[in-house]
Amino acid sequence: MTHSPLTDPRTAPALVRDGASSSTPGARRITACRSCGGADLAMVLDLGRQPIANALLSAEELDRPEPVFPLEVLVCEACGLAQVSETIPPDVLFNADYPYFSSFIPALLRHSREHALKLIAERDLGPADFVVEIASNDGYLLRNFVDAGIPALGIDPAAGPVEAAQAAGVPTECAFFGRETSRRLAAEGRRATVMLANNVLAHVTDINDFVAGFAILLADDGIAEFEFPYVRDLVETCAFDTIYHEHVFYHSLSALEPLFARHGLHLNDVWRLDIHGGSLRLRVSRTPGKSERLEALQAEERTLGIGQLAYYRDFGDRVAGIRMHLRSMLHAYRAQGKTIAAYGAAAKGATLLNYVDLAEGTIEFVVDRNTHKVGKWMPGVRLPIRDVAELGTARPDFLLILTWNFAKEIVEQQRAYHAAGGTFLCAIPTPQVLRPRARRPARAGTLSSPDPAKPRSPRTGLRTRPLEGAGTSNLPPAQPQGSPFDRLSG
Repeated sequence: MTHSPLTDPRTAPALVRDGASSSTPGARRITACRSCGGADLAMVLDLGRQPIANALLSAEELDRPEPVFPLEVLVCEACGLAQVSETIPPDVLFNADYPYFSSFIPALLRHSREHALKLIAERDLGPADFVVEIASNDGYLLRNFVDAGIPALGIDPAAGPVEAAQAAGVPTECAFFGRETSRRLAAEGRRATVMLANNVLAHVTDINDFVAGFAILLADDGIAEFEFPYVRDLVETCAFDTIYHEHVFYHSLSALEPLFARHGLHLNDVWRLDIHGGSLRLRVSRTPGKSERLEALQAEERTLGIGQLAYYRDFGDRVAGIRMHLRSMLHAYRAQGKTIAAYGAAAKGATLLNYVDLAEGTIEFVVDRNTHKVGKWMPGVRLPIRDVAELGTARPDFLLILTWNFAKEIVEQQRAYHAAGGTFLCAIPTPQVLRPRARRPARAGTLSSPDPAKPRSPRTGLRTRPLEGAGTSNLPPAQPQGSPFDRLSG
């Protein structure tokens, strides 16, 4: 496959004011901030022209050209909101073949159940309440409320996950959410006690219509909670692979508070979460009442200058460094005759692989537990997606974990692969070798704890051995020899 040339991501920020349209039909380049309408937008990262990250290919589609779109991040100089430069129609992004099914991710199921049970207890929810989740996917979160006898409704635009949710007994509408849907439900007397929106606030192009929908549907004494990746974690860990066209926004508190206020909602509380490589959970309502926790995090943002162009000054350089380092590492392993596969046919994997632009044949295939993805091909790079059982059959020497936000769980699941001689790799926050920590039984009456002196990835929670340079002389051995610095907590 021939890849499109990529613009140097280290290019200095340039104002985007000319309104030049994308050369790809169906997309439109923004000329103003989607939130506040500010006209001064500065480019802080360019990942080149990329396909839709979740648009997995069938065998019949391999001979057809794929649409590609510029993947650039702009920052609004007025409100500080980071956002992609291209608006792609939602029916292109979220079609009937949308392959993301949350119930295939055990860590996400645990996280969601804990969240639901916390809300049920804290808000004393019961049959008289009404919980609405936006972007409810296959019902993975709402089923906890349904099982507790609490009326609930999911709203999601992707037909496949909606059908799965309905089959699981979770009432779900296949629709986009905004003012229109909210007005209809409110007119039916279905005002929500609790509204939830996990990993969708970053996805909605018309962000004002979306937030206005919450202001319409939320009961006077209700609360709404939003979870989304935090731009601070993205920048600090250089998680550029979480940037793709479906993720329109990269949020901070400083950019969100005026958005909520514009629609009569008050930002009152915040929690920092490890899920998805670093996220925030926000709580908003119709009445003000900021927590000390929120005020403290807002003060940190002001100190760091989040929302200012200077905050992104070296981001592009660090992204380019990961690209160079990962290419050198994988090409060196292939030159040694080693075989490489990847784990996780996720959108972040598509961004990473298309940006890094490896030589053909460097990675042979991708494995995934999601049966809806197996048998398809990754967009752009067109790598086949196989069942995880293929690891035991093909036995690749190296396994690059693309879904690094679940690396600890994956390493634990695939201990047999490691025991058979396989080696785990990860690219974020820096290319590194991973190894499961040996299981040691704890003595009676004691709790085992990891050694704080050993390096640990800030987002995966695993022991790592970072690579020291891009040259082959500095690459790790093909089979790490048990250094305490390459061990990950199991």
